[in-house]
Amino acid sequence: MIARALGLLCLFCAVLTAPAAGQERYAAFVADMDSGEVLHAVRDTAPRHPASLTKMMTLYMLFDAIERGELTLESPLAVSAEAASRPATKLGVRAGATISAENAIRALIIQSANDVAVVVAEALAQDETAFGEAMTARAATLGLTATRFTNASGLPDSAQITTARDMARLAFALRRDFPQFFHYFLETRFRWGTATHSSHNSLVGRMDGVTGLKTGYIRASGFNIAVTAERGGRPLVAVVMGGASPSVRDAHARELVEAAYASLEARDTGVRLAALNIPRLNPVREQETLTAELAGLIRPTAQGSSGAAPPPAQVSFAEELPRASTPQNPPAMLASASAWSIQVGAYGSEIAARARLDAVAQLGVADLLRQASPLAQPLASGERRLWRARYAGLTADTARAACERLSRRGEPCFTVAPNA
Repeated sequence: MIARALGLLCLFCAVLTAPAAGQERYAAFVADMDSGEVLHAVRDTAPRHPASLTKMMTLYMLFDAIERGELTLESPLAVSAEAASRPATKLGVRAGATISAENAIRALIIQSANDVAVVVAEALAQDETAFGEAMTARAATLGLTATRFTNASGLPDSAQITTARDMARLAFALRRDFPQFFHYFLETRFRWGTATHSSHNSLVGRMDGVTGLKTGYIRASGFNIAVTAERGGRPLVAVVMGGASPSVRDAHARELVEAAYASLEARDTGVRLAALNIPRLNPVREQETLTAELAGLIRPTAQGSSGAAPPPAQVSFAEELPRASTPQNPPAMLASASAWSIQVGAYGSEIAARARLDAVAQLGVADLLRQASPLAQPLASGERRLWRARYAGLTADTARAACERLSRRGEPCFTVAPNA
């Protein structure tokens, strides 16, 4: 059973291959939306063009207007000549006509209609330029600090930029702030006039647990997708940017989601197994098993043309996600920024744990750990007691920097969020 758990845990390290080797547009990001734990991140803060992922922000603004009572689902939205002139992908609304807010939601999600994006922009702002400014300002309150919107659709504009991490934050915010509207992302067909439009998102309705969200493409971005999923009460968000084709992008997003759930399942299985009084046969293997089972260590591999993947970081995703209406109240799970730790091992005795702490201090990280407190913390496991070797009292950035430096030397290390 332990071998099976460890095998599944390794899946997240071995299964993933970049959609197109060396493609500079590629980026990926996966996070647990409840805990905020980052499960996979490759070039996730590099500037990218969002393409039609932009419409997630357009929808956020529309949902917000409906929630605040400025519009209803039945409100007719006027179609201007400017909106009707937008190129495909479009719904084909005619200048002078109207479309209800609810049909606009479906057109944006299912058809990814550029003309309807402008209809929404003009309904909520003076014009699309002003709407882009409003989108950017609202996005900043949601933690999308690396994002700038200049239009409502995602049509090509060199100034319209974002990151894979920011698009994940936006997906998170949509699910958190507007659960009453989130069911629209599960719809796969939309009838308008005599035509029935099918969703561009091939994962919705075809992959276990997928609950949305949005695809996008322009030549400058490659094929993008943001996906939300939930299995066993555990919600994830995954973003892939720069795919070589829709099928490659979707297959890679599927791999990321499956690998994330497999690794989480293996971690849960490992923790349960660690609570059993199972004899250990090899002391070296024992240390590796304890690290994997009890600490949940995940070391995602780099993809594409990126360098080494960053060390895993808990709560580094959700900690930057204030709700727009109450930015002064960050999520309750966040503690003091100076309460982070790093764990460098788990041992069967306090003496061994303290010896490891002394050894780590000589491995080129003394400057980062100068203000940290070395701790040998007891951990009960059935009838057995283990000792975790940790340095506490670090900032999040210092903890990650220390683990990154140790990882480059081949030394085990992972960051520990406040109160974890």
